[in-house]
Amino acid sequence: MNQQVTIENGRLIVPNRPIIPFIEGDGVGKEIWKAARTIFDKAIEKAYQGQRSIEWQEVFAGEKSYKLNGSWLPEETMNAFKQYLVGIKGPLTTAVGGGLRSLNVALRQELDLYVCLRPVRWFKGVESPIKHPEKVSITIFRENTEDIYAGIEWLQGTPEAEKFYQFLSQQMGVNKVRFPKTSSYGVKPVSIEGSERLIRAAIKYALHHKLPSVTLVHKGNIMKFTEGGFKLWGYALAEKEFGDAVFTMNQYMEIQKNEGKAAAQQALQNAKSASKLIINDVICDAFLQNTLLKPEDYSVVATLNLNGDYVSDQLAAMVGGIGIAPGANINYITGHAIFEATHGTAPDIAGKNQANPSSLLLSGVMMFDYLGWYEVGELITQAMQKLFQEGKATIDLARFMQNGTPLSTTEFTQAVIDNL
Repeated sequence: MNQQVTIENGRLIVPNRPIIPFIEGDGVGKEIWKAARTIFDKAIEKAYQGQRSIEWQEVFAGEKSYKLNGSWLPEETMNAFKQYLVGIKGPLTTAVGGGLRSLNVALRQELDLYVCLRPVRWFKGVESPIKHPEKVSITIFRENTEDIYAGIEWLQGTPEAEKFYQFLSQQMGVNKVRFPKTSSYGVKPVSIEGSERLIRAAIKYALHHKLPSVTLVHKGNIMKFTEGGFKLWGYALAEKEFGDAVFTMNQYMEIQKNEGKAAAQQALQNAKSASKLIINDVICDAFLQNTLLKPEDYSVVATLNLNGDYVSDQLAAMVGGIGIAPGANINYITGHAIFEATHGTAPDIAGKNQANPSSLLLSGVMMFDYLGWYEVGELITQAMQKLFQEGKATIDLARFMQNGTPLSTTEFTQAVIDNL
């Protein structure tokens, strides 16, 4: 009998035949979802010999939904994700000229999916613009509900923008708006609670996977109370909640101040020798540079919403592009999670049997790991790695591979299945 995934005391309870809602997606979504679903089902069968399976339940959003029922994001879709906890989706089109700002953002905010989880790794055989992509193995925890993505904005020339400026200038004493008459305004909320739950999740992930460090990426040198607060609250949380399991660069600086640099360096070395998790921080622009020069210095990254947008796309490019970059949006407290292809709808190739399902496939791997079905993800990952090493991939990847063999979407799907 099929059942839904539930959560008890912070732990997912996953039946052998759970219902998983899915959004097919727009543009290439139809093709990549068909490919991914076929591979998922074959891998589950291979791993568990019929003892486990998934009942896929289609729900609607985006252009397909609008054509069917006149709504870009029906309430029934949101209710399905709320009820069944775990879901997966293809890329979505957002209406131009009105309606929701972004369907993806709407899903994240309504379900309070505060972590955007983006693991970045290189597959041998995939062409990269950097010399040593094998050094890139970084998991990004991007805050998903605050920052400028909260959508608190007023357009220049509107009464609301004028009212906001009057408030700033007359009541808050702000005199730094260079061109007030033609300025639009945005508000950047960053809270202690929002920062702490994101950083807490990143630290728990690093400890669970026995990774060496968590780096807080921020622009606190300029935005001292928002991004700077994120850094300070992160250090305070790490020291308060994780104690001897971590060593923070905040502690390092305190030792250096009181006992000198040699003592601080010795304390850091002792922490590394004891396999403590090192919590450090870096300014965002320096981080973007450092990841190109020495990506091996980073393992887990915790950052705010806008920074995370830039960071995740750059890191994906370093290992071959967003076409093989998976993503998930998770609330570790309620258990809600939506796994998604991270690229767009690619309407120029939709229906041409050229789309690359790898991003959705690897997002599915993340979903199976989240459910505790690790064997499924391992089968899929190994099959993909084997194909890439042989130079076999969809055209977007194969054209850059040495002696690459371009495969259609259906050919790539069958090749993955044959290699499970």
